[in-house]
Amino acid sequence: MAVTSTGDPSESGPGRKSASDPKPDPVPVSDAPVSDAPSDPPTSPVVVPVASEPTPSPVPGHVRPGRARTRRALSLVLLAGLGFAAVAATRSAQPSFGLATARPDELAATLGAIGAVDRSLAAREQQLRREAEPMMPPVPTSVPAPAAGPDEVRREADRLAILTGMVPVTGSGLELTIQDPHRAVDASILVDALQELRDAGAEAIEIAGVRAVVSTYVADEPGRGLVVDGTSIAPPYVLRVVGDAHTLDQAMRIPGGVLDTVAARDGAQATVRTSEHIEIRALRPAPSPRYARPAG
Repeated sequence: MAVTSTGDPSESGPGRKSASDPKPDPVPVSDAPVSDAPSDPPTSPVVVPVASEPTPSPVPGHVRPGRARTRRALSLVLLAGLGFAAVAATRSAQPSFGLATARPDELAATLGAIGAVDRSLAAREQQLRREAEPMMPPVPTSVPAPAAGPDEVRREADRLAILTGMVPVTGSGLELTIQDPHRAVDASILVDALQELRDAGAEAIEIAGVRAVVSTYVADEPGRGLVVDGTSIAPPYVLRVVGDAHTLDQAMRIPGGVLDTVAARDGAQATVRTSEHIEIRALRPAPSPRYARPAG
């Protein structure tokens, strides 16, 4: 009976191994993975520079030990200085108890020493004054008044005569006329007019024939109307004034002044006329002294 081969080399053929053939030794297998790529030739080692670690930034609020010690030392020095100053101030403010606790004999000795020093200083002052007197110029006891010449005396007499109303005057000035048909103008208006004229530099004033001076008064008297220095006056009231005409005119025309005040009264009206020739003839009698007498 013929035997048919299946083509399995393990069963027949030259590749078939016999059971009696010895077994080959096992080949050790490495755990490392097998790379199909060809192995590279050995190369020299490459040194890779290692970056230095960055310096940590200071944390806020963290003070180095050295600085902390320095600050602590400075704080101690400052505290010591403040303490010394406070103690010194306290001691200087406290009163000295040396004299309060001293014995009477010690107090007497201290007072005696102070008195001796005081007397010595006073004597030294007197000595210095005596030494300095010859070097100092003499001090006049009185200053003689400059002698007034005849012309100056005459001018002063004329000025006083004009101010007191004892002489007639003439010169530039103005004439103020107040029409008052209803007797609405009272004494206050004339007083204001006198004050305004004097402030404007009036040198002589006449009110309705009465010479006005420093002591002049104006009053409202029942049954008499306006009275100037005891003399009754009737409208129209005429004031003649000697002085700088332009200045006097401006003083009368200021807003709210004499002209506006008169115009506000019932039917009253005031007019101003300037002139280079205003004549005042009214005079005041010379006052008779009651108590004063010439000396000499």
